[in-house]
Amino acid sequence: MIKILFICHGNICRSPMAEFVMKDMVKKLNLADQFQIASAATSIEEIGNPVHRGTTEKLRAYGISTAGKYAVQMRRSDYEKYDYLIGMDHWNKKNMMHILKSDPDHKVSLLLDYTNRPGDIADPWYTGNFDRTYDDIKRGCEGLLRTILSSNTPKG
Repeated sequence: MIKILFICHGNICRSPMAEFVMKDMVKKLNLADQFQIASAATSIEEIGNPVHRGTTEKLRAYGISTAGKYAVQMRRSDYEKYDYLIGMDHWNKKNMMHILKSDPDHKVSLLLDYTNRPGDIADPWYTGNFDRTYDDIKRGCEGLLRTILSSNTPKG
């Protein structure tokens, strides 16, 4: 079982978008039973809130549902539970490391690190551009999935 946790600031826009895009990708490849995919926040301000309507609407256009997802906070114990802890931007990564304290198994990375254009995924909470966020997340998830499938073994 390959376990992935996507992380952003509030767990209502980018990280749930990545969670459900990746779930859709592995489902279409008939690999869903080999993955556990979730998402979380580094902050507490949105805990318990549903996925942002912009993310929900964008994913609905691709036939992907976010039903039942509510924001949760990342915990230090997630380091032992997951093979990959994937942030959306450098601030997320900084806050992830504040929670985790260390990364001895090199599980922490940014989603766009798995593409030919590493960097930050813009937060649509501020930009309002869910299209661009979706495109970056899709590209990142494709790269992450290629990396995982080519290694044939989970990290950690």
